[in-house]
Order: sequence, then C-alpha cells, then structure tokens
Amino acid sequence: MDSTLRRINELAKKKRETGLTPEEQAEQKELYKVYLGGIRTQFESTLDNVSVKDENGKVVPFKEAYPKKQG
Repeated sequence: MDSTLRRINELAKKKRETGLTPEEQAEQKELYKVYLGGIRTQFESTLDNVSVKDENGKVVPFKEAYPKKQG
C-alpha cells in the first residue's frame, strides 16, 4: 500500500508540473482504484467491530442495525 500511495503522489506531482502521458493517466486511474479498494476494505473491517444500541436498548452489530442500502 505504501508503494501504491508513493506512486500516486509521484504521478500527481508530475501531472501538476508537466502533465501525464496517456499511459501514466491509465496507471494513475488503476492505482486510485486499488488504493480506494484498500480503504473501503479497511472501513468495512472497522464497521465489523462496531456495535450500537437499537431502539429497544439491545446492543447489536452495526451492520445489523444499519443494513446496506440497495441502489
């Protein structure tokens, strides 16, 4: 993950300074996708360990209290 973030930052700097080639733009897009996928996975893992009280005062897992919305 560190090398991915490092490369994202390198490409962002180059984009500001001189611009990116089409190949670099494609690489940047793919790196963003990989990086954001990792962030989403970490967030999901965090939510797996969160509990909340429901309306009845019962402690339930977050995902049970707030199921994923469809759409």
